[in-house]
Amino acid sequence: MDFRGSRRRGEEGIAVVIDFLLANARLVLGVGGAAVLGIATLAVKRLIERAGRAAEDEKVEQKLVESWEELSLVSASPTMIRKGLEGVVKKHAAKANKQQKADLCKPQKSSLEEQSKPESKPSMRSQLCVLTLQERLQQYYHTRAALAPQEVRRAQTMALDICTEVQGFLHTRHPDMPLGEMSLGGSLLDGLQVVSADHACLLVPLQLEPSLWRMIPGEETLIAHPLHWMVRRENLEYFPRGRSYWDRFLVGGYMSSEALVRMLSKTVMETMNWPSLSSTLDCLVRPVLGGQDLRLEIQSVPGEGNGSSHDHPLFISMVPVLREGDVVLIAQPELTSPWVNAWRLSLYPWETQRLVQLDAADHGCRRHMLKTLKAVCRQNPALRTLKSAPLANLILHLSDNESDWSESALEVRFQQCITELIGYLEQGVLPSYFKPAVNLLSGLSEEQVDQMGFMLYCAVSEPEILLI
Repeated sequence: MDFRGSRRRGEEGIAVVIDFLLANARLVLGVGGAAVLGIATLAVKRLIERAGRAAEDEKVEQKLVESWEELSLVSASPTMIRKGLEGVVKKHAAKANKQQKADLCKPQKSSLEEQSKPESKPSMRSQLCVLTLQERLQQYYHTRAALAPQEVRRAQTMALDICTEVQGFLHTRHPDMPLGEMSLGGSLLDGLQVVSADHACLLVPLQLEPSLWRMIPGEETLIAHPLHWMVRRENLEYFPRGRSYWDRFLVGGYMSSEALVRMLSKTVMETMNWPSLSSTLDCLVRPVLGGQDLRLEIQSVPGEGNGSSHDHPLFISMVPVLREGDVVLIAQPELTSPWVNAWRLSLYPWETQRLVQLDAADHGCRRHMLKTLKAVCRQNPALRTLKSAPLANLILHLSDNESDWSESALEVRFQQCITELIGYLEQGVLPSYFKPAVNLLSGLSEEQVDQMGFMLYCAVSEPEILLI
């Protein structure tokens, strides 16, 4: 057994016990108890190790004080434990980051390279050590967040091909179904997709008779949820049931989004000849069954000359849509369950349009910032549960108080977003910009909030750790 360090006889047994305790503490004590036990055990472990090599350490007293500070957290109150944890986390995160920078700046010891290239250019690692946060943000955006234009065009082409085939099949199978022209929507179309072009939305617009159907805002229904609207059948005494094609989806006098999605799942997902479509489009197309959503998975066939070097699949979600003015309702039972008659009010068009208007008015970089934050959250396991909607609303709220969103202010706005997000997590509430009664953090568990808060607290003093 290699412990990668000099220990006296008997210390191996202590280390094994310590490692066993830390590995199983979370199961017995929970997340908070395991964190406290981990800090206490680490402090005792350091005391034992430093006592064995006191003659070799020039700063024993200082490190002993730090260890006792960590050990003192065990007997503190819950509030003091939280504050102490934050202090210890920030202190050690800063030290670790400084040590990492020092290690990166050290020249590589290679005699062969020194003989062949005595005056070689500085390595990439040494260049990162001297980059400012502003430069790192720009580098991160271009290397991680922004997508190559050819990758976006390829994904859009594949999605449009699927759109054409599905619309033709529906018109053939249900010629009396009043549908509008299907189209693409979402972040892939709006240029807000990051990391990889791996998902798209296929909007299926339903055409309703204005005299027979009325959209009821969520606040006016029994559900009393701002985002859960209902579509009520009107004038049944004059136009009886059966006058409208959509009457077959009536449940209790309202159009059921769940019944509509179930019909489309049987008609499209379970009936279309996907192997034949795959051979026509030179890609593998198969439905993703088992869930409440309508999703297709498209995988490029290797060696078909499509110019793609990416092996990740493209997922396309079919979303039935109702439009009336600037109101867009979508049928997504996974978001409105258990209400079978509820339709989800989509705030995405309003949020995206508002960001575009603000950036156009002052030549700002709000959408640039949104893509950077989305990439950071997607590539960081602790922040992965933060989706696009909370981040977009975070920027919209911040825009009400900050007017300078120029490219030169990117560094300041990024640090501000981190601080503001910590504040919202501490309160447990991030209100929607357009629907303040909606809490965009309501779907997060306490453990997820703790993990996100831990990572963001570390990033307050060293924001570069989010850009690794």
